[in-house]
Amino acid sequence: MKPKVAFYWCASCGGCEEAVLDLAEDVLPVLEAVDIVFWPVALDFKEHDVEAMADASIDVAFVNGAVRTTEQLRMARLMRRKSRFVVGFGACAQQGGIPGLSNLTTAAATMQEAYGEGTKPQTSCPVNGYALDLPTLFDTVLPLDRAIPVDYNVPGCPPSPKIIAGALQAFLSGTLPEPGSVLAPDRAMCEECPRRDSHPNELRLEHFHRVPEIAVDPEMCILAQGLPCLGPSTRAGCGARCINGNMPCTGCFGPTSKVRDYGAKALCSIASVMGCNDPAEIDAALEEIADPAGTFYRYSLASSFLERRRMEV
Repeated sequence: MKPKVAFYWCASCGGCEEAVLDLAEDVLPVLEAVDIVFWPVALDFKEHDVEAMADASIDVAFVNGAVRTTEQLRMARLMRRKSRFVVGFGACAQQGGIPGLSNLTTAAATMQEAYGEGTKPQTSCPVNGYALDLPTLFDTVLPLDRAIPVDYNVPGCPPSPKIIAGALQAFLSGTLPEPGSVLAPDRAMCEECPRRDSHPNELRLEHFHRVPEIAVDPEMCILAQGLPCLGPSTRAGCGARCINGNMPCTGCFGPTSKVRDYGAKALCSIASVMGCNDPAEIDAALEEIADPAGTFYRYSLASSFLERRRMEV
């Protein structure tokens, strides 16, 4: 029998779902080789269809997105119970992603920012004599593995077609690494960067820039141009897509297995190339990095040691 595969979408932008279709014609043999039993964004499946399945009857579930609502937590637990393997699919599932930046504030403050003084979503609404219950936002956004046990992770925002194809092939062929592994190369992105040969042996920076502030040289190491590029801290496998677009790496593929906290590693990699020694000069240079939390913890705040900002009581 064909392996049973499921896809589900929690708190994310939906790009991971579209990334599956980026396989183009290569997706056809995959669809022929598996039986998709749940993929609500693409086919007409309902929650009760999954509930009716036997526990562990789904061979592998690819779950993208962080967990930030009561409904997403319930569905994540349901997918875990019904699946032999659960894969955190994409940066939001693996690290908390962009939704995890909400951990810098509270759910109430997030709603206030989004809706202001207008009508806000309610958790219960009467409809034709029935009570319609709606999901509730958690104060703390969770990466998938802090909500349920996760067997493997496929990194990226979104994962690259090559990484997706490799992950699917690993499951179809049964050639899986140790549980808990990230299904991507375990080396730094700089090792596959097309500009690696232009990186100076002794790099010392006294100033940092934002992309709109300079004319970015399309041949030169981006970090050497004073742009905070997180390639030294980031796992390879993306194909250097941002670099090929003449933009700095933002870290969506997350850390290698040797890194305990991605944001701390990214901050250290930038600090290590600073050419300033005077504390005032160091402070001035760091002030040139806009939004440090969004730069160094863009995808990983929710999975970091920090996890969230401590709010005053």
